Amino acid sequence: MRVIGIDPGLTRCGIGIVDGTVGKPPRLVAVGVVRTPAALDVARRLVALEEGLVGWFDEYQPEAVAIERVFAQHNLNSVMDTAQAAGVAALTAARRGLPVAFHTPSEVKAAVTGSGSADKAQVTLMVTRILKLTEAPRPADAADALAIAVTHVWRGSGTNRYAAAVAAAKGKR
Repeated sequence: MRVIGIDPGLTRCGIGIVDGTVGKPPRLVAVGVVRTPAALDVARRLVALEEGLVGWFDEYQPEAVAIERVFAQHNLNSVMDTAQAAGVAALTAARRGLPVAFHTPSEVKAAVTGSGSADKAQVTLMVTRILKLTEAPRPADAADALAIAVTHVWRGSGTNRYAAAVAAAKGKR
């Protein structure tokens, strides 16, 4: 199964794509970020984010989408931007008929490091090891997106349901 993991953000939206199935090591397909210019108003930045995500979806054809669930932060503006970016990512996936799952930051940390309170450096180190990379993915948003994708593959959360949904969506086109 090809999974695109998304670490939502309005300035930098991390993208990590892996191939894998439950019980087998995942394999890196691609990693990067979609950036939007801070000089644009929020609505135009959301459009730019969607356009960037569409490019990734078109090029890599994921079968499932895993997005980091937005969590409460002290900075209300930051959480709003993150929530809006997550919404754009979910909408982009839904328009393609792809299944979307949300994973909490602590769930992702626990899956890849064994501790739900791991820091970003630990997550990056483990993603580098899990995917057998020669160097750590940068920036941290990209490494986080890979961790989200790996978590989704390892959880096998409804893999058969996802396959059925994808097959049904393709049949409708």
